[in-house]
Amino acid sequence: MGLSLGEALQQAGAVSALTFCGRSQEPPSHPLFHSEGARYVWGLEPPPPGTTAVCLSVPDDALEEVAHALAGRGDAPPGCAAFHLSGSVSADPLAPLHARGYSVGTLHPLQSVANPHGGAERLFGSGYALSGEPEALAVGRRLVAALGGRIIRVPASRRPLYHAAAVFASNYLVVILDAAVRSMMEAGVEGPEARDVLLSLAQGTLDNLKALEPEHALTGPVSRGDLETVGLHLRSLPVRERELYARLGAAALEIVGAEMPPEIRERMAEMFEDTE
Repeated sequence: MGLSLGEALQQAGAVSALTFCGRSQEPPSHPLFHSEGARYVWGLEPPPPGTTAVCLSVPDDALEEVAHALAGRGDAPPGCAAFHLSGSVSADPLAPLHARGYSVGTLHPLQSVANPHGGAERLFGSGYALSGEPEALAVGRRLVAALGGRIIRVPASRRPLYHAAAVFASNYLVVILDAAVRSMMEAGVEGPEARDVLLSLAQGTLDNLKALEPEHALTGPVSRGDLETVGLHLRSLPVRERELYARLGAAALEIVGAEMPPEIRERMAEMFEDTE
């Protein structure tokens, strides 16, 4: 994420210089380090005068350690903000930097970046959970504005819920599609073809959700109250996929069940419960 964010800001013309500090002697294989304006440093060095933002793009459990290490390099350059990119924690791990004169905050890009090559393009227009001290907020707003992003304000106490929502929309979508591909392959469709056709189907569903509320975007046997088809699916699927299907089916039933005849809704709920 750090590489993608830096590249996006460079593409937007929002930075005059970028410095990446890392744990390897050699820089990562990335186009940034073949262009002007970006440099790589082995280890941690203090930001030079004129630096306006420092972003800690490290795992959550390393934030406090890295913040202490950077604080040990000296006071903040005047007007410099320090952010971490975590979605689930507040700015508390940056307290050592606050003590050194940094204004501290959080800047979490609400986007899925699985590969730093090409990740920058996804950050334009994305949501960004921004919080922190007034000076950090001002810096963060400028960065998000340069990327055409949308600022999301989440109270510190509710950041775990915010981040869990992101996991549902991104990580667990991958889990569901992986189960779909496996099931499609069990039906005899080759892996690459199964993946392609199911991704097309998933994109159609996402397009529906842009225009419709969930209860109207939901299609398929649960939304129709089709007990026979749901039962056929449950009898046909392997154990792992059957359990996932039943849990998700029960959740789908909560979305659309109010529109069904009570006896259909109750029978379908029993079918899902009997699977667990």
